[in-house]
Amino acid sequence: MRTRLVVTFVVVALISAVTATALAYRDARTAVLRRTQDAAVNDVRTRVTAVAADFDLPPDQRSLARFAAKVSDGLGARIVVARYQDLVAVSDPLADTEGRITVELRSAVRAGDGTRFQRVMWRDEPYLVVGMPVTYADGDRRFSGLEVFAITDLRAERDDTAALLDSVRAGILPVVVLAAILALLAAGTVLRPVRKLGRATRELAEGDLGSRVAVKGHDELADLARTFNETADALQASDARLREQEAKARRFVADVSHELRTPLAAMTMVATVLEEDADQLPPDAARAARTVGAETARLSRLVEDLMEISRFDANAIRLNAAETDLADTVRASLALRGWTDRVEVHLDEGVRAVVDRRRVDVIVANLVGNALRHGAPPVIVTLGTSTSTSTTPRTTGATSTPPGTRADAGEEWVTVEVADHGPGLPPEARERVFDRFYKADAARTRSAADTGGQGSGLGTAIALENARLHGGTIDVTEGPEGGAVFTLWLPLRRTGEDAE
Repeated sequence: MRTRLVVTFVVVALISAVTATALAYRDARTAVLRRTQDAAVNDVRTRVTAVAADFDLPPDQRSLARFAAKVSDGLGARIVVARYQDLVAVSDPLADTEGRITVELRSAVRAGDGTRFQRVMWRDEPYLVVGMPVTYADGDRRFSGLEVFAITDLRAERDDTAALLDSVRAGILPVVVLAAILALLAAGTVLRPVRKLGRATRELAEGDLGSRVAVKGHDELADLARTFNETADALQASDARLREQEAKARRFVADVSHELRTPLAAMTMVATVLEEDADQLPPDAARAARTVGAETARLSRLVEDLMEISRFDANAIRLNAAETDLADTVRASLALRGWTDRVEVHLDEGVRAVVDRRRVDVIVANLVGNALRHGAPPVIVTLGTSTSTSTTPRTTGATSTPPGTRADAGEEWVTVEVADHGPGLPPEARERVFDRFYKADAARTRSAADTGGQGSGLGTAIALENARLHGGTIDVTEGPEGGAVFTLWLPLRRTGEDAE
């Protein structure tokens, strides 16, 4: 912007200077020529009138030559040409006058319309030619047949106007330099507040809500700075209110979840007793007892998930990481929940990484549980490793780099893939499947009562938070034969390696 402003100033100054020079040259040239023309016309008219008073007509060649010489003597250096019918006399016999007296001027003089003049170029030099007819002084203004032409050299006037033009042209450079200096000063005055405002705006966009600009003066830039500060104040106040409300909401969820744990524990014990004795109850009572037990278990899971989410929101989660055999971790997670016979596994042995084993167990349990609940067999769990091939963030469906990351080429990753063969997820559901309380049951309609009923809607969100805590992520794609494929990506770090 500084460059554009300086260039604009210089161009405007240059155009103004050139325009002023052209106008000054035109006016000066016109004034000089007009003064010379008026003086020449008056001198010729006065001198011819004085000499013609004693001139006898008709003349011969010698008297006509004397007449031309007398007129020229009173006009300084001007060349005088006198014509009478076929006779022509020149005050300077050596002067070439044919090229300087035009046919148009002769015709106008011969018409007897008074004094006429014309500027002509002869041999690239400017001349002024004044012509007039000599009339009888008897009041009738009868044309005597005598014509007088005076040739005036205009080279001095041309040189004067050229010198003026050179002087004005020489002043253009200082004007342009001065315009550039003024433009730089103006750019500094105008752009400095703009740069400060831009810097403050970037800081505000990066999250520094305390960024402000100093307000100086009472011009438009000061008004803009003042408006920016008012906007930043309002934004900061709104952000503070939102943060306060968010903190209150998190505390409320955490407090409610905590308060529910004690009655839920009692309810769970009662529900367990009822379920154990359900076979001895009437059918309706037995069905009600089992329903109470299932819903109580579901409510307990929801409370635990809410407490876990509130800990993530409060940044109260810390990894208890250690080098772990991931194949054993996956097998143990499946065995703990009785899913070993219902899940097909393909696990690379000897894959070890620094992870929090409990949180990896939570991720695997959520992903496999969703596949068993909403998908269709076979559910396949695959453990492997992958190496980044480029630093370009991959798109969904690629296999070398986790989505949304910019991994260094050659970086190694652990992948845990959970695939089912159910109806899968439509694109709009895949985009929201990790949102809290989002359920894609409409897309994956199969429910299995023997898998423990419906989830809380927080499982995938908790799984993703745990993956991000490790520096990894989870993505979902459509399987080649249908169904959904969830892939957990974890950096392959070992003991002694720096974990970012």
